[in-house]
Amino acid sequence: MAKETEVTLRSQVVYSVYVRNHSPEGTFRGVERDLGRIRELGVDIVWLLPIHPIGLEARKGELGSPYANRDYREINPELGTREDFESLVEAIHRHGMKCIIDVVYNHTSPDSWLVQHRPDYFYTTPEGKRGNRVGDWGDIVDLDYGQAGLWDYQIDTLKMWAGIVDGFRCDVAPLLPLEFWLRAREEVAKVKPDCLWLAESIEPEFLLHLRSRGLTALSDAEILQAFDVCYDYDTYPWFAGYLSGDNALSAYADKLNQQEHLYPANYVKLRFLENHDRPRAAKLISDEGSLINWTAFLYFLKGMPLLYGGQETQSEVCPDLFGRQPVDWSAGKDLSWLLKTLYAIKKKPILAYGLCRWNADDALDLLAGTYAWGERKLAGVFSLKGKPGEAEVDLPDGVYADLIGGGEIAVIRGKVRSEGKPVILEF
Repeated sequence: MAKETEVTLRSQVVYSVYVRNHSPEGTFRGVERDLGRIRELGVDIVWLLPIHPIGLEARKGELGSPYANRDYREINPELGTREDFESLVEAIHRHGMKCIIDVVYNHTSPDSWLVQHRPDYFYTTPEGKRGNRVGDWGDIVDLDYGQAGLWDYQIDTLKMWAGIVDGFRCDVAPLLPLEFWLRAREEVAKVKPDCLWLAESIEPEFLLHLRSRGLTALSDAEILQAFDVCYDYDTYPWFAGYLSGDNALSAYADKLNQQEHLYPANYVKLRFLENHDRPRAAKLISDEGSLINWTAFLYFLKGMPLLYGGQETQSEVCPDLFGRQPVDWSAGKDLSWLLKTLYAIKKKPILAYGLCRWNADDALDLLAGTYAWGERKLAGVFSLKGKPGEAEVDLPDGVYADLIGGGEIAVIRGKVRSEGKPVILEF
């Protein structure tokens, strides 16, 4: 873990915005008008998917992927002007939130500014052509971090944007050398000492696949030396596996428990049910009662919760990455009431400083977790398929206030009765 990373980041909620599809007009101004509502959900950090011009060559779809970057130092004119962007960032700050932007440093579009001006900065295939190491990414060409000049250019670019925004979400960060990220963090700190660094780390199978081909693929333990936060992809296969029936709930609980001893004490994970690369939570979890339990569980997890724009209204459609597909804000039932309630709970210091232990009941599909911090305890019980039943919690017997639903819940012989709704109790 980066030594200066504060565990209070675990109390922060991130809201991911795909500007093109967030509003009918798909612009920075459209997002700016929605900031009051976003803040009221309980959001601390707004993450904007890539804001830079998109390549034309080998473009996928009608408008292309924002991850096929044509110029790291310019603004995509389809989203607005640079003044519009800076106005949005200032408005985010006025609403008491921070703004981070996407950094896509593994590759560019085939017609990028760097291809035209510094072709020596790019990876070449054995046939001597520009290309990429991951074959299905056909709209991009990979950069070559064996070129020292590329390091200087990329870090200078980060320092430029750090004068405006509060941090960076770094796309497929494990595919770049750790030494590059360490130097980048050190250099950017001269411009913005409290810059937030969020890494899109990768799933275990992808990491092993890359390493089997002799490619750079940093583990979470490595990437967290330079970053404050990384994705929860080390446990995601077991989350998805439980939903698909490929593994038991207890296997997922075991992976969560392992994080507490695999990583340094100040580790911070980005926790999510969905993101722009994954199916919508409401699509994966079609029963609303189950989705409410999973959402409460998301906030109870140790780490930084991520909301993807539209998740709060149970949208089932993940916006098209390559075209215009504005979020339908009326597609599902509004979960804003739940998110606001959970945000207040998330701010409790024990969720940032405590040690959490999970146990699962495979027969009842119940997950129960208990935080311990000195003499304080916080327990959560989540019925992931809405089944009634009893769950073991590490709390003294007694009657407790339910922090989510109100009312009182009894702990009897170390067990809590669940009626199918999420329960959080504080001692």
